[in-house]
Amino acid sequence: MNRAAAALALAVAGLAAAAGAPRSGASYLAPDLKALQDDDFRNPGLLWVDQGRKLWSGAPGPGAKACAGCHDAVAMRGVAARYPAYDRATRRVVNLEQRINLCRTGRQHAPPLAYESRDLISLTAFVSRQSLGMPVQVTVDGPARASFERGRAAYHQRIGQLDLACADCHERSEGRRLHGETISQGQINGFPVYRQLWDGAASTHRMFAWCETAVRAQPRAPGSQDYVDLELYVRWRGQGLPVETPAVRK
Repeated sequence: MNRAAAALALAVAGLAAAAGAPRSGASYLAPDLKALQDDDFRNPGLLWVDQGRKLWSGAPGPGAKACAGCHDAVAMRGVAARYPAYDRATRRVVNLEQRINLCRTGRQHAPPLAYESRDLISLTAFVSRQSLGMPVQVTVDGPARASFERGRAAYHQRIGQLDLACADCHERSEGRRLHGETISQGQINGFPVYRQLWDGAASTHRMFAWCETAVRAQPRAPGSQDYVDLELYVRWRGQGLPVETPAVRK
């Protein structure tokens, strides 16, 4: 291990110690919502998983291969647990939604799916579901380091008219009450998540944008590199938590 890698490892260990043990958002849920998430027949997010299964098996256009034509769904087990990840072809960190679109454009010769579209959320939910119960384990060293550092800086940067950072709520105020709800650690091991407020499933980036709007800041575009960097850092905060896709939130 070179000096730079060793320094990063020490920094990561220090940050982990400061943040405390990761705790899934499911542990903050009221009993009825927790039961809904755990019920394979009632969890509404599974409608998106089922739609993703159909998209996975069908070709996106004439002459194109289906996802299933190259990948066995079983082989996808563990993939969601390690994304976002550095992509050598594009020389940047990409998240799972972007990885799916890179496969569509590069392998299936199909147009990319719009970020936050039902089809992209559904495919992401289906792929993520294959890693159900597996521990989140993203890589934050090597070529992913710069992205990780930018995400860490963004997480601790105060923004908006309320002058708040992600860390102000999800670290320093974790466990307190806000508008009748307990503030969680903001873990994302259950995304894509079905949220009752939105009456649908959504990506991590939609949640980031919602939080930024809540502190009266200008949200960034879903799929932006800023949000991918932040996603990598927040995923790292939840290292070891089991994948719970699709989680259910109020």
